[in-house]
Amino acid sequence: MPSITVSLSEEQLKRLQTISLRLKLPPEEIARVGIEELLASPDNEFQQAMDYVLKKNAELYRRLA
Repeated sequence: MPSITVSLSEEQLKRLQTISLRLKLPPEEIARVGIEELLASPDNEFQQAMDYVLKKNAELYRRLA
């Protein structure tokens, strides 16, 4: 599996280590999960288009329900 290196400030590293100890997970696993969540979330442009379509067609959807 490919890997990457990420530079963190001392403050960020301390916060990550604190979270790691609390969750009893390695810091790498916490970072990986965070990246997975970011990649899984719809991008802002898609979200705006979806919100527009839902709002525009709200009455139609209500009638069809």
